[in-house]
Amino acid sequence: MLLTLILLPALVAVLLFFMPKNTSGSIGKAVGAIVAAITFVLAIAARNDEIRIHWLSRPFDAAFHFAATPISFWIVIVLTLATFGAILATDERDRRSLIALLLLLESSMLVVFLARDLLVFALGWDLMLLPVFFCLIRWGEHAHTAWRYFIYNFAGGLTLLFATAAFGVIHGSTDIIGSSAHIVGSWAPWIFAGFAFAFLVKTPVWPLHTWMPPTYSGSPPPMVAVVSSVQSKAGLYGFIAIGAAFLPDYMKQYAGVFVVLGAISLVYGAVIALTQNDVKRIVAYSSLSHLGLILIAIFSFNALALQGAIVYIVAHGLFSAALFLLLGYIEQREGTRSLSQLGGLGYANPRLAGALCIAALAALGLPGLGGFVGEIVILTGVYQSGLIWAAVLALIPIVIAAAYMLRLFQGIMNGPEVKGLPQHHDLTWIEGLAVAPLLAALVLIGVQPKMLLNFDTRSFATTVSQLSVTPAPRLRPPSASSGRRGGMRREVVFK
Repeated sequence: MLLTLILLPALVAVLLFFMPKNTSGSIGKAVGAIVAAITFVLAIAARNDEIRIHWLSRPFDAAFHFAATPISFWIVIVLTLATFGAILATDERDRRSLIALLLLLESSMLVVFLARDLLVFALGWDLMLLPVFFCLIRWGEHAHTAWRYFIYNFAGGLTLLFATAAFGVIHGSTDIIGSSAHIVGSWAPWIFAGFAFAFLVKTPVWPLHTWMPPTYSGSPPPMVAVVSSVQSKAGLYGFIAIGAAFLPDYMKQYAGVFVVLGAISLVYGAVIALTQNDVKRIVAYSSLSHLGLILIAIFSFNALALQGAIVYIVAHGLFSAALFLLLGYIEQREGTRSLSQLGGLGYANPRLAGALCIAALAALGLPGLGGFVGEIVILTGVYQSGLIWAAVLALIPIVIAAAYMLRLFQGIMNGPEVKGLPQHHDLTWIEGLAVAPLLAALVLIGVQPKMLLNFDTRSFATTVSQLSVTPAPRLRPPSASSGRRGGMRREVVFK
């Protein structure tokens, strides 16, 4: 079932590419939506499944090893929901090709979040940038946006691949995600540097964020909805599942640097979002701010903050996808995404106004919605960790978030109606179906957060400061007498 979950979207994407050119776009949309819905069901059903196929013995052991972790399961759920909504939100503009790219992106990201082998993780990391790159080449506003996205993310992917290869050659195997072992030795700092650079670029974090605003504003809304909601979480997931599990000494050694980078991203993103006129760039810079808060939570090494980070990863994925889909509907109807040229749409579009209101309120942290739960748990945990200055500083961007999100909603939906804009096309039932699961999930998390908070953080981060309970085994480069694989000890895969 797990293999079907990963391969089904890719196989259907290939079929869509080879369908006759005169095939109706509605057929491609129907096929894509059905596959996305099936993928969502499979993701739930395969929660406890595991598959391992050995495929490499030299120069190190590697396997197609897949299983969900307590974190990746929820990210996969968000991915399947966002992909379903994105496919339903595609328009008539060469819709079949865009749906195929969305399915390829989903399949490659499933590889990343379900991989238990570092090499497979790294290969999926590189593969998931290709659908976005080709989408930007074909439908992006500027060609240089596509190349900027590719260069930044490919550079990060290369460092990740080199770090993975170095680890495999030295320690004998890359089939290790899910164990609780430390990597030590002369190569460990370089391995950590390779991982950290890739994770920071993908998140992204200031000052490696410059690819993000043009990518988010220039991509078709369905594609950017998936990229912003899930692909940007790959780096944060990497810090938790790989950095905290295998390289806790270096995570702690450079924690101050990462907390400062997160704090800068948190404040900078919020301030810039407040000054933007492009509605998609407002959400893009708000994402930079929100992801900075999650980075601070991870490097606070506090169990409560880490749980809050998981909640906020899921909540941010939901409301960012909903916001980009809804803003895409508005741009498609009104022919503009300039906040100064919009206004008064709420009078004739109550369903659209209601959906945008819920998504915006979740983004600004209204109690009762998922965003609030993540923020309050993170702030509490960061304060408990001793990073009082970071917890206090984070309050400023949270207040600013209320300002730019209310400005976004008010500028689009309230105020005087702008003459010349067609304001009579409210959400259709298909458009509503695209965003309804995302909004419903935000409400569910807000009123019932225990389903995300009630898991054992020790199962994937036993070696990080307060998260540690028992000493984990340490992976050392094997001696000449012990053989390549003699120096490697592994723990059982957690469930």
